[in-house]
Amino acid sequence: MRILTFTGKGGVGKTSVSAATAVRLSQMGYRTLVLSTDPAHSLSDSFNLPLGSEPYKDHGKPSCY
Repeated sequence: MRILTFTGKGGVGKTSVSAATAVRLSQMGYRTLVLSTDPAHSLSDSFNLPLGSEPYKDHGKPSCY
């Protein structure tokens, strides 16, 4: 298991980079869980999915939760 964290100041692209990384890793066949501790819903906007507290299987992206 490998854990990647994306940190930094606000507005530097953490959400965009983490979403893109999750999509690419899932395309490569890695089981991928992407999550955020930010109360803003920008990560759910990146995936065009509802915000929730349970993992959601994104059927458009293999192996991505």
